[in-house]
Amino acid sequence: MEYVVIFEEDENGCSAYVPDLPGCIAAGDTIEEVRILIAEAIEFHIEGLREDGEVVPLPISSPSIQKEPGVSSALITARV
Repeated sequence: MEYVVIFEEDENGCSAYVPDLPGCIAAGDTIEEVRILIAEAIEFHIEGLREDGEVVPLPISSPSIQKEPGVSSALITARV
């Protein structure tokens, strides 16, 4: 499954979140670091939902977002 990830970057570092997986976030010093961390966070988040017997939300967000300074998006594939 591929989930849209929103990346934000400012003078304090970088962060990312997954609109289709509320609470699934990552933060780090660089975009490259955050890409790795958010991919791991997506897998961990989905694993936790399954262990708790909850429904795993299907990816429904569109990868196209309004461009703002310091904000970008990408599709991240979850290996689940």
